[in-house]
Amino acid sequence: MAIEKIKNYVNGKWVEPENTGYIDVENPSTGEIIAKVPLSTTAETNRAIDAAEAAYKTWSRTPVARRVRPLFKLNELLRDNEDRLARVLVAEMGKSLTDAKAEFKRIYENIEVACGMPVLQQGDVIIGSSFDMDGEVLRLPMGPFAMIAPYNFPGMVPFWFIPYALATGNTFLVKASKQVPMTMMEITKYIDECGFPPGVFNLVNGDKAVAEAFMDSPKIKGISIVGSTGTCRIVAQKCAASNKRFQAMGSAKNHLVVMPDARLDMVIRNMTTSCYGCAGQRCMASSAIIGVGNTYEVLCRKFVEDSKKVIVANPLNEKYIDEPMLMGPVISKKAKDFILSLIETGISEGATLALDGRNIEVPGCKNGYFIGPTVFTDVKPGMKIQQTEIFGPVVVIMKADTLNEAIEIINSHQYGNGASIYTQNGYWARKFKLEAEAGMIGINVGIPAPVAYLPFGGMKESQYADIKAQGKAIINFYTEDKVITSRFFEEK
Repeated sequence: MAIEKIKNYVNGKWVEPENTGYIDVENPSTGEIIAKVPLSTTAETNRAIDAAEAAYKTWSRTPVARRVRPLFKLNELLRDNEDRLARVLVAEMGKSLTDAKAEFKRIYENIEVACGMPVLQQGDVIIGSSFDMDGEVLRLPMGPFAMIAPYNFPGMVPFWFIPYALATGNTFLVKASKQVPMTMMEITKYIDECGFPPGVFNLVNGDKAVAEAFMDSPKIKGISIVGSTGTCRIVAQKCAASNKRFQAMGSAKNHLVVMPDARLDMVIRNMTTSCYGCAGQRCMASSAIIGVGNTYEVLCRKFVEDSKKVIVANPLNEKYIDEPMLMGPVISKKAKDFILSLIETGISEGATLALDGRNIEVPGCKNGYFIGPTVFTDVKPGMKIQQTEIFGPVVVIMKADTLNEAIEIINSHQYGNGASIYTQNGYWARKFKLEAEAGMIGINVGIPAPVAYLPFGGMKESQYADIKAQGKAIINFYTEDKVITSRFFEEK
């Protein structure tokens, strides 16, 4: 298999990077090198920013109905090529083909919502705001925006931002994750076919040098990032210091609360899917379960039993490719080593290792980064394995005597991304959705990720931002309100 060298896409052209070197892109299932990604320089990043600034002058004045036309075409092209694109994503990231195709469904949803920009971006007018005066609010684009993409959703996460930024009249730059640059490169090939003017969309590959160039440039009006809380905190501080807008979505430790009346026969598989999809490498993955009251023992037993049914394999192995309970590898050796170290920590903390996913062997993948489903029981709040975002297929199960105690466990955690409750009791459900401190709440839903026309984002240290991703609310991130008060005197 030929090893492809990734290029940048700047000012409407694919360009050979003037980089400081290349790093390898691995297939995490096999350890095979499948591409090389450039470490673009600050200078070439700034040239891309210059192209976006120049394109903004015309693009921002393009009628909104014409700005969304290329998005309609892009949506069609991506749908027509979904299988090929999804397989590229699987090869470089390692999630199952089912999960990859589900990721593309969210891309389509976000494009479709952004295509409603002729309505979404409308301003407000009040006639008679004072005597013989009218008030008006215009929502105007601002300039070039940028985003720093994560590795776990190389297709979906950029589209929490791209279509909205472009449809509102801004220009955009993406730094793809250096671990998974191929998916965004392939998507960009279709963006190139859609009729966007040169410079409106740009793709710059690399490491922190590119990200820092985005943050340092006075021409960039705002930055979006999905990453660890530590990284998000730095981005937020730097952007605030230079008066940039920022959306920084950080770490998570999502809890599932199982009440005594929960229909375990109906929800165990829902919980398993939530915990092990994408090998636990998603910000909405549930990795902590709280059994309330007398449900704890049977919950532990049933969850471990169902966890054993998860198939761990190369997700491109045609034998398993359509299996709904297929789990691939974690992204890298570094990630695997970190996860294994946390498993050792859990053992040393006194938790019970009820299911051990270490030392799993996947035929034909001896160089892959696989860890099987791993479950700790008898976990106490405050243990490191309960406090840390492990970002792998490791689940901790705790016991609470009451719903109040379960909510307190959630609310005392530093992260507040998502949380779900399993119950048939309306009072418990209402109490949970109002009192649990998490930005996205599920009721009998293990992955409470909202659809594209609703905002996506957490609370507490899971988000450094005032405006969440996607949906109608993000229009306020990409536009500046200009408020006009006017009156006219009668001519004599």
